[in-house]
Amino acid sequence: MTDPRADLPTHDVTNQPPPRKGANLWATDPVLRDHAIGADAGALAAQGAALATGDAARAAEEAERIGPDLHLFDRGGRRLDEVRFPQGYHRMMELGLSAGYAGGPWTGGSHVTHAAMVYLHSQLEPGSCCPMTMTYAGVAALRGSDLADDWVPKLTARAYDATIAPVTAKRAATLGMAMTEKQGGSDVRANTTRARRDGDAYRLTGHKWFCSAPMSDGFLTLAQAPGGLTCFLVPRWLEAGRNAIHLMRLKDKLGNRANASAEIEYHGALAWRIGEEGEGVRRIIEMVHHTRLDTAMAPAGLMRAALVEAHHWVTHRTAFQRKLIDQPLMRAVLADLALDWEGTTALGLRVARAFDGVGEADRAFARIAVALAKFLGNKLCPGLVYEAMEVLGGMGYVNDTALPMLYREAPLNSIWEGSGNVICLDILRTLAREPLAGEMLNTELQAATGQVADYDAALRAHRDRWPGLPPEAEARWFAESLARLLTAAVLIAQAPAPVAAAYAATRLSGARGQIMGSLPEMDVVPVLARLG
Repeated sequence: MTDPRADLPTHDVTNQPPPRKGANLWATDPVLRDHAIGADAGALAAQGAALATGDAARAAEEAERIGPDLHLFDRGGRRLDEVRFPQGYHRMMELGLSAGYAGGPWTGGSHVTHAAMVYLHSQLEPGSCCPMTMTYAGVAALRGSDLADDWVPKLTARAYDATIAPVTAKRAATLGMAMTEKQGGSDVRANTTRARRDGDAYRLTGHKWFCSAPMSDGFLTLAQAPGGLTCFLVPRWLEAGRNAIHLMRLKDKLGNRANASAEIEYHGALAWRIGEEGEGVRRIIEMVHHTRLDTAMAPAGLMRAALVEAHHWVTHRTAFQRKLIDQPLMRAVLADLALDWEGTTALGLRVARAFDGVGEADRAFARIAVALAKFLGNKLCPGLVYEAMEVLGGMGYVNDTALPMLYREAPLNSIWEGSGNVICLDILRTLAREPLAGEMLNTELQAATGQVADYDAALRAHRDRWPGLPPEAEARWFAESLARLLTAAVLIAQAPAPVAAAYAATRLSGARGQIMGSLPEMDVVPVLARLG
């Protein structure tokens, strides 16, 4: 390919970084490789290469730029209730699902490999992650139900099938969810959608304020049955035709533009019960638990993508007669950002290992740790992406770079599956109701003592401040402190010693300002080396 011209009629183009060449997202990321303990390295290397191609980059750009298109009726006025997507979106779905993004952990793979795939895909096109994540998590809710034999093999297939057909006629399927309603939001017990028996099935009538991925082959949803709030699977397509699911409009979202989110109504839609009547929250919590793993990993991927853009810029850009990467203040900013990225990545992958555990102790640790990881990582993500944007200056604010897309995406995972206050209250409830969760958390924290003085001092201070659970008004402070301690413990166990010490010194000791880059004088070389 012939390079673009740099000798223009009015000036020569100089001091502009060259276009970034595609590089294997696994091979160039030492942090991911170090912390993805137990992952399928071969599968991740293959996926890291596939996502680094020009084809993948073009597909991602097309998916986000064009976005979904709602088609309610055909030309004769008959209802379609379809969302149509550009080919780039379908390509991203195919890349993920065929690699085992959704099905891998349920067919002999691991949750660590899955979490790493979330991290990789979030760097390129996070919108398409939503339906793949819900498909992955939906399997947890369906296993052991009467519907598992028909649905689970299609949901875990390493394939993508976008055809409009009942699940029995498809080689692969995806699953969405429709939980929240206008009057309740996170308080799903306030839902008013009604379910009435129709033989072995039910008919649902009501609205859903958010339906994620409305072209999925089925939705997990909640409705009020005679016996109380109940979980249902609502097929999108029936053997006899279209189910009575009416799409009202698509949400005009800040980001996540490649993915469709809709308001829907059920008009006697056919549904199949999962579990007993009245067990809706208990049944759906398994899906929520697994989606939280992904919402803990996705911000790490967004951080990585933003840092790669910033690092490429400062490596090739000169200001005041010096490369930006050689300037102490810029190095301090990048090192500060890199510590939050590595901490978020390490904690998310540690949580994923607990998901792979087979004992009750691992499950208990996963329940508390995933909430802590989701809370902290997503609070850090928007600020990190903004700082990376500022590194590029005006170019970072232009859609020619990935940073505006990453910035629009950055708040989403904190809002999805329980925003900050909901997560903090869940943390308090888990610690109050499940003693084993607290025991396993304390075991993890205690195992890291005796190696980094700043960590030991911070752990003592946390326990002195909160010998028990805090009052509700302090739940955010408590959750942040606990999440930072857990992150430091994971880094002490797995990261290079200088990185763990730098994290503890800057995040736990109070020896850092509140603005990114306000570090004490320290050796940032080991931290920056982790950028790859």
